[in-house]
Formats: sequence, structure tokens, C-alpha cells
Amino acid sequence: MGARPFLALNITALPPQLPPEISSEILRGGAEKSHEAGVVIAGGHTITDEEPKYGLVVLGFADIDKMMTKSGAKVGDALVLSKPIGFGTATTAIKQQKATLKQINEVVDWMARLNKTASEIALEFGIRGATDITGFSLLGHAHEMADTSGVGLHFNFKKIPMLSYAREFAEEWIFPGGSADNKLYFEKHVSFADNIDEASRMLLFDAQTSGGLLLSVPADKLDAFMARGEELAQPLWHIGEVVTGKGIKVK
Repeated sequence: MGARPFLALNITALPPQLPPEISSEILRGGAEKSHEAGVVIAGGHTITDEEPKYGLVVLGFADIDKMMTKSGAKVGDALVLSKPIGFGTATTAIKQQKATLKQINEVVDWMARLNKTASEIALEFGIRGATDITGFSLLGHAHEMADTSGVGLHFNFKKIPMLSYAREFAEEWIFPGGSADNKLYFEKHVSFADNIDEASRMLLFDAQTSGGLLLSVPADKLDAFMARGEELAQPLWHIGEVVTGKGIKVK
């Protein structure tokens, strides 16, 4: 939404038998990404649990007059995505021990990237419509944006970026349970071109972890916006348009 984080607390649940070198690496990783985001970790809470969990409670500052919201998309805007999709199918393949080291490194590299630069570029250009792409999938979160903004969204499937091996896992139908839930709940709001097969459709419903931002960029700012992303080494993909009407079309 364009807020600037400044303070965080670690929240950890760790098994007592977990080797200290692993738990310390978890905390180190969180500290490094927090530092990259400009956040100070002020403390935290730790409990024991049989399944390891780690997260951060974050406080930040937001300028109410500049905040980006799901209701800010306007007809004529371009839809721009800041990370590829396919993280759900990839992490599920990792859990099933079906991913190679190269494939693991690709998804970890993308998931470890902050949305900080993409958000800062959006604020710089006065973008008002945005959503993150996480557990509800690209189409699920896009529906929320379309619904709250009172607009329709059109996506060009060929322009939507995906992990290099996402299609491979999708054809093996390796998806987290949340992806199937997304399809069941959101597909009534989406119409697909006939040439888009079931595996491709499912990727658009794939539940993401640490996904990117979907930004609604005014058409007259698009070229400069994309150029700014290139200047700052922030990947950006123009994947669709905001149109009159309602619902989502994928062609």
C-alpha cells in the first residue's frame, strides 16, 4: 500500500530438537531482509512447537493521501506485475522432493526479493491502484481489485511471466491445496480464451508465497514507469488493461 516499515518483532515457533545452527540461520535470514527493508528488529516472542514457524510483526508509516489500495484502478490503466508466478507449484514440488537444485534456487531467489523497489517506483509515479499477489493467486487478487474498483480487467496470457519450470510442474498437477480452493472460489468471475488449457488456467489460480505487486498504471505514465523499473533493475511486466464492465477476461 506504499507504507514505509520501520520496526518489527520476530515471532518464532521452533521444535526443541531443532539444531541451534538451523534456528540461528532462520533468525539471521529474517534480520538480513529486515535490514534490507530499512527495518529495525526490536525484539520478539518465541515458543516451542513441533512444526517450525517464523514471521515478523511489522509497524510502518503511511501517507494517507498517497496510499495505494485495491480500489484505485481506473479504466484505461495498464496492469503491471513485478514478479513472475508459479511459486505455489514450485514450493509444492520442493516439498515433494521433485525439484532440482537449479529449480529450487530460482524460486528462492524470486521469493527472497523484496517489493520495496516496486513500491517506491509506484509511489514516485503516483500510482493509486495496487494489490499484492499472494495466497489468493493472480486471478484471485485481481478479482478483488476489479470488484472494489468497479472495473473489469483483461489479461494477455502470453505476457504473464512465470518461473521457467512452472509449466513442467503444472502439467504434473503439482499444486498446493490453496490453488484448487482459489479455482473453485474465483473461476466464476473469470472467462478464458478457448486456447488456454487447464494447466495454464490453474497456474493463474496458483497460491503464491512472497509474490509481487499488481499495479494499475495510468496509460500516459506507462512508458516512463517501465523505463524507471529498468533503470533501478526492478523487473516489470505489462500484462493487461483495466476496462469498463466487470469480471476478468484472459485471452
